[in-house]
Amino acid sequence: MPADLAVIGLGHLGLPLARAATAAGIATVGYDPDPHTVAELAAGRLPSEGGDASLTAADVRRMLAAGFRPTTDDAELGRVRTAVICAPTRPGEDGALDMTPVGDAARTLAARLRPHTTVLVESAVYPGTTEEYLRPLLEAGSGLRAGRDFHLAYSPSRIDPGHPGNRSHGYATIPKVLGGLTSACTEAAAAFYGRLCEKVVRARGPREAEAVRVLEANYRHVNIALANEMAVFCHDIGVDIWDVVRCAETKPFGFQAFRPGPGVGGHGRPVDPNYLPECLGYRGRSLGYPLRMVELAQEVNGRMPRYVTQRCATLLNEHGKSARGARVLLLGVTYKADTGDQEGAPAREIASRLMELGAQLSYHDPYVPQWRVLERPVPRADCLYEAAAEADLTVLLQHHRTYDLQGLAVKAQLLLDTRGATPAGTAHRL
Repeated sequence: MPADLAVIGLGHLGLPLARAATAAGIATVGYDPDPHTVAELAAGRLPSEGGDASLTAADVRRMLAAGFRPTTDDAELGRVRTAVICAPTRPGEDGALDMTPVGDAARTLAARLRPHTTVLVESAVYPGTTEEYLRPLLEAGSGLRAGRDFHLAYSPSRIDPGHPGNRSHGYATIPKVLGGLTSACTEAAAAFYGRLCEKVVRARGPREAEAVRVLEANYRHVNIALANEMAVFCHDIGVDIWDVVRCAETKPFGFQAFRPGPGVGGHGRPVDPNYLPECLGYRGRSLGYPLRMVELAQEVNGRMPRYVTQRCATLLNEHGKSARGARVLLLGVTYKADTGDQEGAPAREIASRLMELGAQLSYHDPYVPQWRVLERPVPRADCLYEAAAEADLTVLLQHHRTYDLQGLAVKAQLLLDTRGATPAGTAHRL
């Protein structure tokens, strides 16, 4: 059967979109160049262990039953009216986003692009990417002209992977921002997303829509950095940061609560637009000034895994034990509660640092059956309470709802809570 929609990239962006479209009755094909990803989805399984909490294997099976077709055949892309690029853009070693998967997706689509198709981009990109990078690739590969022969627009993804089934933050209820190359492109994008979302917000153009994503990602990291700085400050002066946040968030204006933690993970990485890739016509810091708030936020948040490791060593020393040889149990190694997504999770760096101090590590996470750090497998605790009782130190890095923290606080010899989830006085808290 022909499909109305092609979702290109079946990862944390593409799968929730495909699910929403399928649920809305839109015939949807999902394209991904990775045969393993497609095979797993076709078998009704998530392509990676754990996955993200916005999607389950049962959701995948329901999508398949409703007609969703995952494929590696790019010929399918030439039979749809709408194509959405959801390829991943992860930071490289230099901190800049790797645009290669998005470029590859555009080239693949261009070879099959037909006139009158609406092309949408949801991948995390820099302002200017849709016009300066993707548009030339699409036009050169198809012989068509964007804005005349096909519609082109950008819409930042706003998926909240940590709240499965949360109706107030579901795909349909989150306003959808979009910006088209022309007014006709904007309206074509709005017509498509209007079938999936209750509210569509039109930006002035694709650059503004791309900048919305940058602002939202940087806003999160800057505010978490402030909370992390306050956590360190409050610990040094003997103040309970969690009680401070609890009281502060009662203010009905001028304050939004962000909570500290062992670091910041997730797919919504902070972006400093000064690091613009050469494919957009920039070289290095061509803007001539840094975004200091973003730089400082990255610096503060980047220090938190080291700070947590120091707190672990200090707690062990205060109880007459050395970090070398100490049995340390890590609870929750994902970046967000109640999800198996490990993207950017601080647990890995904390584990690496503890290993370097000579600690004997084990871990427990209901969403992560296997875990490797420094190319070595970390033993998984089968019986949580027994493991906590045997460990010299138990560290809560992520508060999954399945954890009985009161029970753990009783069983654990020493418990460090980096999430403020335990009642005051039952554990050492960040």
